[in-house]
Amino acid sequence: MASPPHVAVVGGGSTGTGIARDLAMRGFEVTLVEQGNLTHGTTGRMHGLLHSGARYAVSDQASAEECIGENRVLRDIASHCVEMTGGLFVKRPEDSEEYFQEKLAGCRTCGIPAEVLTGEEARAMEPHLATDVEKAISVPDGAVDPFRLVVANAASAQEHGARVETHSTVTDLLVADGEVVGLEVEHESGPGTHVHGTESGTEQIRADHVINATGAWAGRIGDMAGVDIAVRPSKGVMTIMNVRQVDTVINRCRPKGDADIVVPHETTAILGTTDEEVDDPEDYPEEQWEVDAMIDTLSELVPMLESARTIRSFWGVRPLYEPPDVGSDDPTDITRDYFLLDHADRDSLPGLTSIVGGKFTTYRMMAEAVTDHVCAKFGVDADCRTADVPLPGSEEFSVLRDYMDEFGLRSPIGRRSVERLGSRAGDVLDTAAPNPTICECEGVTRAELRDAIGQAGSDLNAVRIRTRASMGNCQGGFCCHRMASELHGDAAEGAGAYDEATARRAWDDLLQERWKGQRHALWGEQLSQVMLNYALHATTQNRDRDPADGDGVDFARFDSGPPSADATESGDRCSDDGNVATDGGERDGD
Repeated sequence: MASPPHVAVVGGGSTGTGIARDLAMRGFEVTLVEQGNLTHGTTGRMHGLLHSGARYAVSDQASAEECIGENRVLRDIASHCVEMTGGLFVKRPEDSEEYFQEKLAGCRTCGIPAEVLTGEEARAMEPHLATDVEKAISVPDGAVDPFRLVVANAASAQEHGARVETHSTVTDLLVADGEVVGLEVEHESGPGTHVHGTESGTEQIRADHVINATGAWAGRIGDMAGVDIAVRPSKGVMTIMNVRQVDTVINRCRPKGDADIVVPHETTAILGTTDEEVDDPEDYPEEQWEVDAMIDTLSELVPMLESARTIRSFWGVRPLYEPPDVGSDDPTDITRDYFLLDHADRDSLPGLTSIVGGKFTTYRMMAEAVTDHVCAKFGVDADCRTADVPLPGSEEFSVLRDYMDEFGLRSPIGRRSVERLGSRAGDVLDTAAPNPTICECEGVTRAELRDAIGQAGSDLNAVRIRTRASMGNCQGGFCCHRMASELHGDAAEGAGAYDEATARRAWDDLLQERWKGQRHALWGEQLSQVMLNYALHATTQNRDRDPADGDGVDFARFDSGPPSADATESGDRCSDDGNVATDGGERDGD
């Protein structure tokens, strides 16, 4: 029997992992490579909205119909990743009545359940809505955890035989006789990388076909083979609040604009977003005025946001695609539809297909279209099953299952664990070992953390996206060191088997990532939290002078009594250079 075709997928976001899963389920040999962690790009920087399609019901009804269809699919196959919060499109006095009616009619045309509520009825659902909200349209929007969903897709792909390599950057496309025949990949070394056995260094991966699913980075991959992919990255800034000021997705009912949505997500609320075209999808950070404008504008819908605590901000880039025969000066006018580019037909370059544009909610449908395309190329007759087969964690799952008593967990902690783990909760939490809570903010226990380490290796940021540990109000101030300690311990007791240097590097990387999103949230209570974190890290953990670097405290002196007068410098608890340890020396606000 001939071996199945080998397909290399570039990109570890929702679309890439969705494609890898679909291909593997249809019998292809699959290798997926991602330059960072899974969700490194656009997927990991979204606002967590599971579209009902109502957002596009006026401007792009084809996309709206796709969204409501995939909304229903994801509720079924990814139930442990989705919270059906519902959504409201609210109208303020200055908003257009004509547009409100267009939105309502568009929803009904597209098959999106929609109901008109009075202002009083909307405030009964969401008491913190502004008192001058006149009315609203209720729609089936939801919240989705993109990290959990992508990891579940990657896990399913691996269960069906796929190879998934993170921290693996494509440095070139291999072209022979006018055809793409594979990839050249640089595997990084460091915490958590190559847990599937690949050594660091350069590898050539030969493949019968290559899929470019890199979103805003698609043009860079195209350049490696000399083909032009006109992606126009559009930056969106988002801000995370410390609690859920609302439990329903709140949208401003007006034509597209900045700062028009609040998404309740896990223990937080995410405010979004802006829309600004940028040149580089990696090097365009948010500015303070953007965060301020977000809070000021959305406070018109939910007034308590004005005085609420902001814990971090972040930005992502939409991978908008503009066909060559279309020209627009305004990125907000570019369609949110997706495009499948067959480079054999388009550029006379067989062996390469790109998928660009689209939305997170429609990732599975995009993956199905790409996989159908590859099946047709290789004459493979296999049906798509991704709309019917639940993702790992969603098989026979109900959040009403009561694991709390069974596993001796306090109810809030147990509930959060079960919501994240879904049908895997029994396997992960049924442990005879002590199972304390490691991250109090997000209710992550040792058992869940160790399960994630088993999947992700020593990369604590990969552990973070699987568990949400360090993503709560303290932003890791009280749990990062606990997470690192799980990497270094007695393997016989189920703890990590990594050496001290590896654990320290992973700890440093996690602190750095946690710090960078807080730079534009340093006021009020969050500034106090950051300074508390700094005090803890610099004193109790000696982060300002790490003894592992050979230039720190001589702890042996403490075993032989107090130091002599001429050696007091050895007992310094904090360096005098003032550097904040969590950002490698960079300080904000000085």
